[in-house]
This record gives sequence, structure tokens and C-alpha cells, in this order.
Amino acid sequence: QLQLVESGGGLVQPGGSLRLSCAASGFSLDDYAIGWFRQAPGKEREGVICISSSDGTTYYADSVKGRFTFTRDNARNTAYLQMDSLKPGGTTVYYCASSWVFTVLTSEYDYWGQGTQVTVSS
Repeated sequence: QLQLVESGGGLVQPGGSLRLSCAASGFSLDDYAIGWFRQAPGKEREGVICISSSDGTTYYADSVKGRFTFTRDNARNTAYLQMDSLKPGGTTVYYCASSWVFTVLTSEYDYWGQGTQVTVSS
């Protein structure tokens, strides 16, 4: 069974950092494009960072450039989203997802984790 499980969310103060994890089972993460997405209440899900499996091409949303970093540990079959200098903005749910193609379109991602909640507040 193909599965993605996110973890690492929580409450953090503005300016702080969090590292989210996305553990895969049933398939190898490095065979797929991986995307991190987020969705705030009442808003559409948006791509944060998406990375190609073939050549490492990476998409960063403008709002996270210089603050968020994608890494991958193939031995652990886990992807990570390092989030630094977090900005206040209430609660957002972060998701990881996998796709056969490199894209930022949520509709092209086949497998999704359940999401992990991040709250940035003082």
C-alpha cells in the first residue's frame, strides 16, 4: 500500500523554525516528483516547494524563497521541509504529495499524506 505520512507540525512563534517530515511507504520517494503544499482555512491548496525526481528541478513559491528548504533522505525514504523565519498567519495544514510528473498542479499529484498542522502565533 502506497502511503505518505507527514509529521512535525505544531505551534511556533513568528520568526521560528519547524522541520516537517514526509515518510513514504510502499514506493521509493526518489522515483517520484515530490511536492509540499499548504492550505489555510477558506483558501485553496497551494504549492510551496515541488521537486523533480529526474534532475532536481525545484519550484519555490515566491512567498517561501530563502526561508523554506526541501531535503530528501533516500535511505529513510523520507522528505523534509525545513521552514525558517516563519511568519504569523494563523493555522495552516501542510501536505506532501507524490506525482509521476514534475508540476505544481495539485490535480496532478496522485498520493497525498494526511497533512500536519502548523500554527504560527505568539
